[in-house]
Amino acid sequence: MNNLKKPIAILLILLGIAMIYIGGFYAPKIMLPPIITGIGFFGIALVFFNEK
Repeated sequence: MNNLKKPIAILLILLGIAMIYIGGFYAPKIMLPPIITGIGFFGIALVFFNEK
């Protein structure tokens, strides 16, 4: 199962970047739910990277 955590963490980081872009830059106004979701994806990715 550890072999899947690194690619999934990278995917979560990419999704986090996309969500923050959608919520902060692409929308006509700043939308907090996508930004908060993107930050959550970063948090989950960090947990996956730190597990041994």
